[in-house]
Order: sequence, then C-alpha cells, then structure tokens
Amino acid sequence: MRRYLRLFAVQLRASIELALQYRVDFFVGGAMALFWLFWNLVPMVVVWGRRPTIAGWGFWEALLVVAWFTLLRGVLEGAVQPSLVQVVEHIRKGTLDFVLIKPADAQFLVSTARFEPWRGLDSLGAIALAVYALHRLGRVPAPGEVAIALLLTIAACALLYAFAILVVSAAFWVVRLDNLIYLFNSVFDAGRWPSTVFQGAWRVLFTFVVPLALMTTYPPLALLGRLKVSTAIAGLAGAVAFVTMARLIWLRAIGHYTSASS
Repeated sequence: MRRYLRLFAVQLRASIELALQYRVDFFVGGAMALFWLFWNLVPMVVVWGRRPTIAGWGFWEALLVVAWFTLLRGVLEGAVQPSLVQVVEHIRKGTLDFVLIKPADAQFLVSTARFEPWRGLDSLGAIALAVYALHRLGRVPAPGEVAIALLLTIAACALLYAFAILVVSAAFWVVRLDNLIYLFNSVFDAGRWPSTVFQGAWRVLFTFVVPLALMTTYPPLALLGRLKVSTAIAGLAGAVAFVTMARLIWLRAIGHYTSASS
C-alpha cells in the first residue's frame, strides 16, 4: 500500500508540473471552472424562482445536490477521465505494452497517469456551496450524519471510477468509444437535480441502472437528516459490488488485449 501511495504522489506531482508549464492555460482553466460552477446555478434559479418547492425540495436543499454534483463533476473531469481516455489511444495503437510490463498493477497505473489540477477549484466551490446552503437552512449536521455523507461521497467517487473503467474496458472490443464517453457525461448531467424530481422509468434508471441518486442526492439527504440508515447501507453495498464487477471486467478485458508485438 505504501508503495502505491508513493506512485500516486509521483503521478500527481508530474501532472501538476505539466499543468504549470502552461500557466496561462492553467489559470484560464481555473477561471472556466468557476464560470461553470456559477452557470450550474442558473437553471435552479429559474426553476425554483417560480415554485418554492419541487418534489419536496426547497431551493437551499436542492443547492446541496448541486454542490455534490459539482464536486463529482470535478472528480470525473479532473481525476478520472484524463487518465482513462488515454488508455483508449494506447489500446488502439497497441502501445499498452509499455504499461503492462511495469512492475505495478496496470489498472492503477492507467488510472493515475494524468490529472487536471485546476479542476480542484470545483471541489472548493462545491464545499463553499454546501456550507452556504446549510447556513441558509440553519442546520448543523450531527457528526454521524457527516460521516454517512462522507462515506456516500467516497462510494459515489468509486462508482464514477467504476463506470469509467467499464467504458475503457469496452475499448478492447470496440474501436471508437468517443460517443460512449459523451453519452455518459450527458447522462451524468441529470445528477444536478434531486432524484425525486424524476418519476416512473426515469427514476428507476437514475436510481438503479445509473445510480445518480446515490451519487448526488443521498449525501445531501444524510446531511439533512432525511436518509434512512438502511438506504445508506444498501447504497454502500451496491457501490462495493459495482466496483468489484468493474475490476473483474477489466481483468477479463486485459486478457483480450493484442499488443503491438503480436
């Protein structure tokens, strides 16, 4: 474990140094991250400006959901996709050999190959939004509620990573995956809304098939004291099962890899 932590630190430092080589691009990227943070609030202001509550959610409660959506969007675009999108090119060109021959787990190496450090502003902005929303609600979550929200947030990040691994694993059989990546990003955009806003088949889709409810709605519910412990446990168990499945599929996909020397 200590060895992999050192490898992670090396990969992260390399990404930061690479980003700082192009400082104008770094600061422009940070400015755009802040712009999109505030732009995400526009639909909420429009919708909740006409109705005080929607599906049992007031504006400040829904702002918590947007905060978690922003946080996970930063994780997805800053820590998950930059590394794994490169794997598709390695597979297409047959150059994944250079990763597989290294004395470390291939999935770990490809998952930490590149980061976008300026996306960390999304995380800071999300925390600020969450704190401000709780302040406006006049609510101070209990330590247990904070702990559950943190566990669910970790599970949500793991689910995002697992989905990305599944998409990348498909590259061992499918030549072009750009549309799948764009499709997942488009579906994830629905996570900015509380899950109870959706009804019927859409609610089933965003709860069980693509568990956006677990990712962006359950942590705010925990902070608001409205999430059942049994629901939280079921969500955590589902996340563990999904990550395990993604790992098994990745190992099977690696077995189908045809290297450049084959």
